[in-house]
Amino acid sequence: MSFQVNFSTKWADFDPNKHMRHTAYNDYAAEVRVRFFKKNNFTMDDFNRLNLGLILFSEETHFRKEILMGEDITVDLKLSGLSKNNERWKFTHEVFNETGKLSAIIKVYGAWIDLTKRKLTIPSIETAPLFADTEKSLDFEEILV
Repeated sequence: MSFQVNFSTKWADFDPNKHMRHTAYNDYAAEVRVRFFKKNNFTMDDFNRLNLGLILFSEETHFRKEILMGEDITVDLKLSGLSKNNERWKFTHEVFNETGKLSAIIKVYGAWIDLTKRKLTIPSIETAPLFADTEKSLDFEEILV
């Protein structure tokens, strides 16, 4: 399944150069991940009930074309890596300006964490369907743990 979200940007997203500040790109990508889980019927209540959280090991952003003040954007999500037990995952986000030009690529590598033990964990079987129909990136790889 292809997953993307359209956003109207905010004044606070921009810097004195009148283009989107670098951290705003990552904020929108994080929001897309939260909406992805919710769209797949895995809400914050589910995270709390299962005592699960998401952590990032790395977040890499490549800027391609500036987004100017007042432009709307579209941010997508593709699965670019997954371990067999779903413990670790990678997502690739593409950020497009309002004319559809690729403006940034954001790659994140993360895992599930048990919020009590503060340790990585293999998620509940309830999380298994989350990634089943998610569109995969062209560079998708199995993550070896």
